Amino acid sequence: MNGATAASSSLDADLFTVDYDPIEHLNTIFSHPSTLQSITATASALQTHQDDLSTNISSLVAAQAYSDDSSLQRMQSAKAELAQLFRKIESVRTRAIETEQTITSMTADIKRLDGTKRNLTLSMTALKRLQMLTTAYEQLRGLAKTRQYRECASLLQAVLQLMRHFNSYRSIDQIATLSRNVAELQRELLEQVCEDFEIAFAKGEVASKKGVLGEACLVMDALGDNARARLVTWYANTQLREYRQVFRGNDEAGSLDNIGRRYSWFRRMLKTYEDEHAGIFPIQWRVNEVLANAFCEGTRDDFKGILERSMRRPDGGKIDVNLLLSCLQETMDFEHSLEKKFANNPRASIDTLSSVEDKPQTFDRSISEAFEPYLSLWVESQDKQLASMMPKYRNQPLLPDDEEFSPQAVIASSLELFHFYKLTLAQCARLSTGEKLLDLSKTLAKYLDVYAQQVLLHFLQTPGGPSLENVILVLNTADYWHTNTQQLEEIIKKRIDNEFAPKVDLSSQADTFMGVASAAVLALVHRVELACDATWREMRNTNWSKMESVGDQSSYVAELLRQVDDQAKAILPMVGKQQYARAFCDNTVEYLANNYIANIVQCRPVSEVGAEQ
Repeated sequence: MNGATAASSSLDADLFTVDYDPIEHLNTIFSHPSTLQSITATASALQTHQDDLSTNISSLVAAQAYSDDSSLQRMQSAKAELAQLFRKIESVRTRAIETEQTITSMTADIKRLDGTKRNLTLSMTALKRLQMLTTAYEQLRGLAKTRQYRECASLLQAVLQLMRHFNSYRSIDQIATLSRNVAELQRELLEQVCEDFEIAFAKGEVASKKGVLGEACLVMDALGDNARARLVTWYANTQLREYRQVFRGNDEAGSLDNIGRRYSWFRRMLKTYEDEHAGIFPIQWRVNEVLANAFCEGTRDDFKGILERSMRRPDGGKIDVNLLLSCLQETMDFEHSLEKKFANNPRASIDTLSSVEDKPQTFDRSISEAFEPYLSLWVESQDKQLASMMPKYRNQPLLPDDEEFSPQAVIASSLELFHFYKLTLAQCARLSTGEKLLDLSKTLAKYLDVYAQQVLLHFLQTPGGPSLENVILVLNTADYWHTNTQQLEEIIKKRIDNEFAPKVDLSSQADTFMGVASAAVLALVHRVELACDATWREMRNTNWSKMESVGDQSSYVAELLRQVDDQAKAILPMVGKQQYARAFCDNTVEYLANNYIANIVQCRPVSEVGAEQ
């Protein structure tokens, strides 16, 4: 009995677990054969547990059946409470809406009050400004009549500033009328100031009225940029009127021969401005610079007309290139002086090939631009000059009589030619960095080819062959120009406009000079060939077919080695660069090998003993 009770307790404990597994439970109960004796007790316990569960279920069902009335009452009570809660929520929402409407009404009233206050403030401000504007306008009219320009200037600024506040009120008749009156007063002041200047300059009263005119400039400042520009333009035209009459109406004075008189006249006029008129105009107006710009523009137009007429002369002649260059040089010097005076910026020197302008100058090419279309004449003159230089270089000795030979020396004409190229390029780059500089580079390239082929190669092809010193001079010169040609190309590309830079190409000329250097090396090898001719002849004249015994060394071999050694000792110390010395050695070895093979062929028939020798 006690065993059954214990089994029942164990079963109850395991059967109520959440993750109950009957198979695992049975394996636990009957874990050993000896436990099979308790099968009856276990079955009885399970039946008892099942009966207990059935009894509990029946009791619970009966209890639930009796409690239906109380559950229904609770449900009805809950519904009543929910209905009451919803009524309270609706009441709160209604009160919130009413509160919001009340607040909105109060806020709208406050906003209306704020708007009224703001409009009232704006109206008071506008009325105050209108009163100030009307008063200032009347005062300004009175000051303008008495020419109290200093007071006029400050008051005019105030009037214009106040008037801007009423731009949106132009639809009001009174405001529109006042606006027209202010505009009319501005126009009257402008005309009055211009008239005062015209009268003072016409009657020569500038010195006595300098103070009044200076104060009048303050009024023009207040009137704005257009008024200031009108006065300055009038002044510039007045000062340049005499210049235009003298140099445009007189063929002699306006010709290129008298270009220096133009620039002298302007310098005197500018000095007059600085001494007598500079105190009238505010310094920030830069009237002296306006004068210079006007002078440059007028002079540039004059030169364009003069040059066009010069190219259409009835006699068909062209303008003198030397005169053109002289005028152009004088013009650029004048522009340079203006740049220094007004900009204080550095400028490239005409004599410095590698100098580059860091930034564009104010007056750069302001006049000389007129000459640029005619620079083709200058390029043509450079072509003719170079053409005349080549025959002279071809006929003159490589080394002047008063100079001693040096293994590092170059031909004197090459130095002269490079100096000419340097100055010509620098001058053209200052005149034009566009198409004309490209044209000049092509001309220079053409004569580099001429110099290489008709001058340098000519010295290598002299009858009887060139001397060792002459070959070394040609080699050094070719190498010198090979390097400088590459540098010239780089410099031109830096100076020329970007659109033309890809068209600058001197690589062909550099290759030509390298070809001349190679020809000079071959000329040195040829000297070895000439020295070895007798030796090769001895080799060919030997009767190799009848030789009876083998000796230590043929007689011609020692002589061949001696000749090659003597020539190498004479040539190599004079060759300055290792690359050319190596080229000489390589070509000499190739020559010896080829000639040896060729002479062996000519020595046939050769006996076995002769072959061993």
